[in-house]
Amino acid sequence: MSLPRVSVPRTDGRSYIVNRMDGEILSPETSRGSFHMYASQVQTKNSFSVFGWDGPFTDSQGYHHHLLTHDCFLVTEGTMLVYCDGESRILQAGDFASVPPGYVHKPTPQGPITRAVPLISPADWVDFFRDRSVTFDNVMFPEFQDEVRKSTMAEMLGEDWKAKYDTYPDVVENVPGPLDWSERDTVIPSETKPYFLRFNTGPRWALGGVTSRPFITTKQSANKFSISSIEGSSVFGPTVLARRMTFPKIHHLFIILDGWMDISVGAEAPVRVFAGEVVFLAANTAFSLNFENKYVRFWSYTNGDGIEALIEGAGEPLARASLPDEAPKLDEKRLRAAVDRLRITID
Repeated sequence: MSLPRVSVPRTDGRSYIVNRMDGEILSPETSRGSFHMYASQVQTKNSFSVFGWDGPFTDSQGYHHHLLTHDCFLVTEGTMLVYCDGESRILQAGDFASVPPGYVHKPTPQGPITRAVPLISPADWVDFFRDRSVTFDNVMFPEFQDEVRKSTMAEMLGEDWKAKYDTYPDVVENVPGPLDWSERDTVIPSETKPYFLRFNTGPRWALGGVTSRPFITTKQSANKFSISSIEGSSVFGPTVLARRMTFPKIHHLFIILDGWMDISVGAEAPVRVFAGEVVFLAANTAFSLNFENKYVRFWSYTNGDGIEALIEGAGEPLARASLPDEAPKLDEKRLRAAVDRLRITID
């Protein structure tokens, strides 16, 4: 099967499906959470890592910054307090925070159970978790693990751990409390800078019967990656994503949040994927998507301009927050122009 279901990510450069509760499971010493790696440096050629971060309230992470690494935080359940560059927000389901290199930050899951699906770029930063992880093979996470460190970072990771893992501790005094969400948290900037984005706000684009609401694009990530919420419906019939597409240099990772859809890879028969599953499509894979439920939503992570850029480039702005009752008419001329600009192929 060209799109098999696996329990851990494949390492042969091929596409796969993995359940959100599976993946390469890491549980660093002193952490009460678990990290489920869905794709990291081996799968994405070090462009990005995406993982499930599940756990209760924990304050084990300190204030720190990176020189090269860009962090993005997205919550699917519970709450997470995120401090960045002098201010904080409490993220709930669908809220987003972008922390580019150089900015002091600290994510703190608030529980009672917080589930998040962050992206980190470059991908190999997750070795900071991997290289101090202990074996964890239980159901969810080590909720009652002792968070008191029994050894220093230098003892665990080596004297050069700060430079090796691009993690530099910071001291932040007089930390302000979290701010309420405001209008400035409803737009994304036109450059690479820190920002928070409130759930279901920001730009929204429609291409026929499929919509894209980006959390971050290549403009805000120094051309490194994009994350977007993609929505569609079987009510509209086949959309432009049902045509076979090939992105020669772009990896796609989809986290299915609502409904189900069929994915075809190459000339193979379609495979149905459901909410709670993660799909990794390696670069230069020919694929197509068919929405098979009245409401389908997934978050798309890419190492550049992927399907979200196609929807924006060939589509039109959508003023409403929900899916339209009727699919906007597809402009084939604009679609072909976008395909040429992105240097992809589509039937």
